[in-house]
Amino acid sequence: MAFDSEKRVASHLLDLIENGRRPLADIRPLLEESDPALVYFLFAWLRVRYHGGHSASEGVLGRVVGLLAFPSVAKLARTGEKDALVAWFQESHDYAELQRDDFISLIVDKLEG
Repeated sequence: MAFDSEKRVASHLLDLIENGRRPLADIRPLLEESDPALVYFLFAWLRVRYHGGHSASEGVLGRVVGLLAFPSVAKLARTGEKDALVAWFQESHDYAELQRDDFISLIVDKLEG
């Protein structure tokens, strides 16, 4: 399958943020090494998936906010938001319609393709 390694990395990042198994300070450098659009995509998907009514929203969204408190991560997310692939995705898809693996596969294929 194409871009398997990149998909594993993206899935791992998503998992770290979702499950909170590592301190935010440990996640920060991994995000800093990532494509800004990927950083934005991950945060956007998490915000939609873990909306206010979700039982895990406080923890997951708290970690997103905590990561965005790092200026370097916030800058990556702002830069990623302006990426043409983000505009394409938002015109063509809905974050809520895609399950985790399908989301990762789609965005990594587009980012790497």
